[in-house]
Amino acid sequence: MNLLEFIVTTISYIRQPNKRKLIDQAKQFKQLNGIEIGGPSDIFKLKGAIPIYLYANQVDGVNFSNATIWEGSIQEGNNYNYQKNDFGYQYIAEGTNLSAISNDNYDFALSSHSLEHIANPIKALKEWCRVLKPGAKLVLVLPNKDFTFDRKRPVTNFEHLLEDELNNTQEDDTTHFEEVNKLHDMEMDNVLGTREALVIRTGLNATYRAVHHHVFDFELIKKMLVYSGFEVDYQQNYAPFHMVTIARKK
Repeated sequence: MNLLEFIVTTISYIRQPNKRKLIDQAKQFKQLNGIEIGGPSDIFKLKGAIPIYLYANQVDGVNFSNATIWEGSIQEGNNYNYQKNDFGYQYIAEGTNLSAISNDNYDFALSSHSLEHIANPIKALKEWCRVLKPGAKLVLVLPNKDFTFDRKRPVTNFEHLLEDELNNTQEDDTTHFEEVNKLHDMEMDNVLGTREALVIRTGLNATYRAVHHHVFDFELIKKMLVYSGFEVDYQQNYAPFHMVTIARKK
């Protein structure tokens, strides 16, 4: 950490009380090696709520395709630019299949606003758990539906997620598309503009992966994590719509 980064972090700590516990959590990742599914993410950057990039030794990344609506064009290799002048290895892989990575490999895993785009979240969490060392941490950030375009949708039933795992639900699943198209709150969506545009994008989800298959609250998040091999250490809402959970591999 250079002087400027120290000053920025210290000012954030003093002026933003809601960040203090998260910054304290971020310090625990000092000189550790991790992997992020679906990043890079602003929330982990210097001015983000939990600036883990600042403290980590290296962060590798996983994205589902060579071309996404979030990252643009990317290639596998040593080019995961998660922070200025800091690079990790970029994997091109589904979040549910990290077969290129060995068991017990990483000190931590990160995921911000990614798991809701995965059709089989428990399968994904078990895979993330597999590549972590025993005792390693997962930082999982998911949207709080009450402050997003999902606010009219019900929280997903845990038993439904268990069925997805049992049935080995794949990423071309369309189970929730009707609910998404009907209950998506267009007043809270400043990107698509019209419901017709939403329906078109939903139908192209195999390419775009923009659909929120599932809707979460802290109780459901904890159930998923415990079932998938984690223990939950900390949970916190962070404005405007982030639910932050920090868990440990058992």
